[in-house]
Amino acid sequence: MDKPALREITLGQMLDEAIMQHPDNEAVVYVDRNFRMTYREFGELVDNLAKGLMAMGVQKGEKMAIWATNVPYWVAFQFATAKIGAVLLTVNTFYKTAELEYLLKQSECENLLLIDSFRDTDYVQTVYDLVPELKTQERGYLRSEKFPDLKRVFFLGQEKHRGMYSMPELLALSRVTSEEDYKARQASLDPHDVVNMQYTSGTTGFPKGVMLTHYNIGNNGFWIGENQKFTHQDRVCLPVPLFHCFGCVLGVLAAVSHAATLVILEGFNPLMVLSAVEEEKCTALYGVPTMFISVLEHRSFPRYDLSSLRTGIMAGSPCPAPVMEKVMDLMNMKEITICYGLTETSPVMTQTRVNDSIEQRTRTVGRAMPEIEVRVVDPETGEPVAPGVQGEVCCRGYNVMKGYYNNPDATAQAIDPDGWMHSGDLGTMDEDGYLSITGRLKDMIIRGGENVYPREIEEFLYRMEGIKDVQVVGVPSRKYGEEVGAFVILKEGFDYATEDIRDFCRGQISRYKIPKYVVFLDEYPMTASGKIQKFKLRDLAGQYFPEAMQ
Repeated sequence: MDKPALREITLGQMLDEAIMQHPDNEAVVYVDRNFRMTYREFGELVDNLAKGLMAMGVQKGEKMAIWATNVPYWVAFQFATAKIGAVLLTVNTFYKTAELEYLLKQSECENLLLIDSFRDTDYVQTVYDLVPELKTQERGYLRSEKFPDLKRVFFLGQEKHRGMYSMPELLALSRVTSEEDYKARQASLDPHDVVNMQYTSGTTGFPKGVMLTHYNIGNNGFWIGENQKFTHQDRVCLPVPLFHCFGCVLGVLAAVSHAATLVILEGFNPLMVLSAVEEEKCTALYGVPTMFISVLEHRSFPRYDLSSLRTGIMAGSPCPAPVMEKVMDLMNMKEITICYGLTETSPVMTQTRVNDSIEQRTRTVGRAMPEIEVRVVDPETGEPVAPGVQGEVCCRGYNVMKGYYNNPDATAQAIDPDGWMHSGDLGTMDEDGYLSITGRLKDMIIRGGENVYPREIEEFLYRMEGIKDVQVVGVPSRKYGEEVGAFVILKEGFDYATEDIRDFCRGQISRYKIPKYVVFLDEYPMTASGKIQKFKLRDLAGQYFPEAMQ
């Protein structure tokens, strides 16, 4: 029987189906702490957390911000909040005080879940600094001057912190909520209710809260799994952050919609990835290109058995073709796929398929997902362009967000009256519907009236032996408006100078495309979700080449 293209179910119903069909299949595994839960056990934890939240008075529509790394409770709360109609608000783990303050205020958030710390940020102290009332007011009666909507703060652990509820306390309260009340709450939910809010990374302007529904991300997750041919026998290694769509939709929902097993890492570490794949016999691995490069380049790479791998996803930033080819060959991921999209599109609008040619899977980001329209339009006129002609990538379908929270103007700018979501990305589409991303509207370099597309130069420079990674940005120029700048990471044992890079380009690409500025780095400035922050590279160019700004 054919599977329906789109399903009108909630995320809670999706989990219940997996439990009913494969109760004894492992749902969540953490190799580093020998944490394992079957779907039946995971479902019980989810139900107890959900009932505990109801007992505390959490209402349908309330936001629950989760500020945590990929700890075991994270995925459980993704479904517990969904089952009671609360909105899970994912918080970037790299956020500092001012960013958390902005998010809590702009979202009018009622609940906050947090761990103790991450890297150099003490989360507990940060929250006490922002909400000093936690230390003086009785729990359950929080009245914060700075955050009038905030009602409750939860600590994702056993420890007790003044003014915060611990997990044992929350789970103990589950007995207060009757099964009838719990079922009634679930019955009141609609698949088109908002279930998830994610704040865009805010590389330009203030971050915006993207509102996503059960219908948006549930269906998207299902088709992402279908396009990798997932079944309940697949085991998905997930080292990407859960707070990002890559983790909680491409990872969690693709797996749960197929009752597959999630092998989750709390953070990315190439050695832990290799170990997890070998020990758990993972069939799929996810990561951004820089993660795959780190795994491939690790000195212990040859010692590990990756023969269980079959598929997975490389996404989050442009995937260099040579890296993709190495992953398929050396990591046994012959059926790896590439996904492309935005948080605002739930997030995937195109994906390569496991049966696509190597050319399609290394040179494109695939074709439109089922029930989603994707087209390339002229940025000036909005009219579709011919195959092979560059324009702005737009999409329309079930996956387009409900809007930006409390920001109708930004929503109207992003989604046109005909329902097309404008990505701000530049691309071309071939006659078979395969999309190639060539850059961003704002990434395009205009040098003396000539359009220069960073991706084209990056792909060319990847051919140079010794280049591990390269990012091309526009550097301000008084004479030409912009000049081409290349930020290069070299492989171990190579030592190049600026002129070596230029010499490689001469006679191969147009003179105006040859980088005038070259910087050699050990690493790139990154977002927590693994995306390279090109705007910071532009700032770096100003520091390295102050004369460029004259």
